Amino acid sequence: MPSLDDLLDRVHVVSLPMRVRFRGITTREVALFDGPAGWGEFGPFLEYGPPEAAHWLASAIDAAYHDAPAPRRTRIAINATVPAVPAAQVPEVLARFPGAGTAKVKVAEPGQTLADDVARVNAVRALIPTVRVDANGGWSVEQAVTAAAALTADGPLEYLEQPCATVPELAALRRRVQVPVAADESIRKAEDPLLVVRERAADVAVVKVAPLGGVHALLDIVGRIDIPVVVSSALDSAVGIGAGLAAAAALPTLDHACGLGTGGLFVEDVADALVPVDGYLPVGPVAPDPARLAALRAPAERRDWWIARIRDCHPLLAEIATSAQAEAGVGVPQRGEGAGEPGEGDGPEV
Repeated sequence: MPSLDDLLDRVHVVSLPMRVRFRGITTREVALFDGPAGWGEFGPFLEYGPPEAAHWLASAIDAAYHDAPAPRRTRIAINATVPAVPAAQVPEVLARFPGAGTAKVKVAEPGQTLADDVARVNAVRALIPTVRVDANGGWSVEQAVTAAAALTADGPLEYLEQPCATVPELAALRRRVQVPVAADESIRKAEDPLLVVRERAADVAVVKVAPLGGVHALLDIVGRIDIPVVVSSALDSAVGIGAGLAAAAALPTLDHACGLGTGGLFVEDVADALVPVDGYLPVGPVAPDPARLAALRAPAERRDWWIARIRDCHPLLAEIATSAQAEAGVGVPQRGEGAGEPGEGDGPEV
């Protein structure tokens, strides 16, 4: 594990302007480390405290100080990502994802209605054959049941991503709808990322490199679950996208398009944004352009804020490593073992 001084000697803090508001922001700040094995990214969202943000620092260290795992594939199918924009703006957003055959559509945005969601999803469905939606835990079980019916009235959905906030709610919803349920926050923000699988609360696991502590930690978690996975971005810069692609490339099985095409959401990035070709992104290392690092450098007060954040997170890294070692080898019940078979009315397996 690198010392704090070594990390701070290697840090670059940048501010990336965005094309549209996403997660309530129009500028994405991240800290990048130029390490001996490559570049790592530390970009926990601003509201995250040190215990949660420390996993993102572990991920940055994993990328900057350790070699990536051997790839099993050289390109990754990606989904288009559609923020909670008006339906009329959908074609403009989708134009940034040439060749994508799958789209993830944000729904349940505060201040918007289910009718807004339906209009947005149908606008996407008119242009992209496979549609999934992401509610970020914004619905109750009853609201999710109603939304699932409304959003599938004009066509199918691949899955509902994190429709409800808690694992018990996801499990209850899965027994009441025919649309597959995917878990995101219930994995990446949970003290026990495997609970959602043990409780049979999801059909698909959405996994993100940074919140789970890095590529190697992600692969360890995926190796202990028995449902399909989707590797997704945490609104990463080109450096973080490279780590996500490395993780997706190393998976033994990858049956779904991944949410790693979010580079198009930025007006400027630290490296050329990878452009999908026939809906795929190539796998390979990413190094920032020095001129862009300089041009996108965050103001001094923001750099100081991020350095203070790194200082707060660094002492927690040993605890994260110890916890990961303790969990190693702890599996989850296979279907029919311990947790019981899915009951009648469960969502279909995918």
